[in-house]
Amino acid sequence: MPGRAHGRAAAIIATLDTKEGEARFLHRALCARGYEVRIVDVSTRADPPASLDPADATRERVAASAGVSLAALAAMRRDEAMAAMGRGAAAILRGWLDEGLLGGVIGIGGHQGTTISGLAMRALPLGFPRVLVSTVASGNVRPFVGAADVAILFSVGDLLGGPNRVTRPVLARAAGMLAGMMEAAGPLAAPRAPAVAITALGNTHAAVQRIIASLGAHGYEVVPFHASGAGGSAMEALIRGREFEAVIDLTPHELLGEVLGDDIYAPVTSGRLTAAGETGVPQVVAPGGLDYLVFGAEDTIPARYRGRPTHHHNPYNTNVRATPAELRRVGEALAQRLNAARGPVVFLNPLRGWSHIGAEGGPLWDPAANDALREVLRRALAPAIRYVEVDAGINDPRFADAVVAAARELLGRSGEPAGPRAPAEGGVPC
Repeated sequence: MPGRAHGRAAAIIATLDTKEGEARFLHRALCARGYEVRIVDVSTRADPPASLDPADATRERVAASAGVSLAALAAMRRDEAMAAMGRGAAAILRGWLDEGLLGGVIGIGGHQGTTISGLAMRALPLGFPRVLVSTVASGNVRPFVGAADVAILFSVGDLLGGPNRVTRPVLARAAGMLAGMMEAAGPLAAPRAPAVAITALGNTHAAVQRIIASLGAHGYEVVPFHASGAGGSAMEALIRGREFEAVIDLTPHELLGEVLGDDIYAPVTSGRLTAAGETGVPQVVAPGGLDYLVFGAEDTIPARYRGRPTHHHNPYNTNVRATPAELRRVGEALAQRLNAARGPVVFLNPLRGWSHIGAEGGPLWDPAANDALREVLRRALAPAIRYVEVDAGINDPRFADAVVAAARELLGRSGEPAGPRAPAEGGVPC
């Protein structure tokens, strides 16, 4: 049997006072696949109707793992109680993981169960099998899962009163998802080449593609992160985990949302452009995507941003030109963060545009606004930071080649290529 053969259990996070029927259904489905199953009861108000196996985690144990008694939990404000149970569940899961007992986690719930499960799952490492079945999965899930790689399944029907003709097949599929993930699970692939992180958006795609190909030909594995909030935050976490030898923050667009506060691509975790500096990882930075703010559909644009040059990227993504005053604020934050870096930094500024839509002739081309950030950086960047201006747009091959040259110089890999690039995963036919 897959789970028992590897000695790893599947954990179920649920509020048993309201979701016992659904939790027991998942328990049976995972047991039928040969997995040991452990339930983590995160009920906050009422005692669950059934007893648990000694290997399971009772709500008393979960609360105690967060340093809270049941009496104190009952007296807490509801949001505080859920946060405590999330911390307690996370501590238990981490303990099981550290002991080599845990192979995957599935959480179920409405808003409360989704909140607690999300808090617990976010404490587990990248790549760990995690499935969340939620009644609120069709809404904004960022507050629940942050930048964690959690698979989310909409329950369709409410999770109440036990499985029924609507929720039963959803729960069965969720159990199958977790089982499949556990069977395929493993740590990050063993390095076959030195790794470099790079940030990207569709508007800097051409440059990123050329940089990936060029560095790949010189023996580097380049890992792109979509600068839509979660991507940049995930990259920062991996930088702190020492996964990369260098960072090409070509598209630090998320800093705009962090500084101005309205952009929907603001980072999940604040502190963009700080991890590489704190860890001393070499950085090549460019202003990709700093020329515009991102909102949803056109009718979601706040009134104060209307009337500016606007690009309709798709029905659910609208780009609005940033002003000189806004870019001065962004430039001050950018300089402050780069100046604090413990490792080498090169900033490359493409003078003919920072994005596809912000290039010369594009709908958001505004060199005067770009010059506002340029002036701040030329004044505020520390002398140790090399500031280079390139008379090209960000997607011009000349600029991409300048980025590659700067990255290779910082990595100390000038001269002959490091060797042929390893074949891509899945590149060999069956």
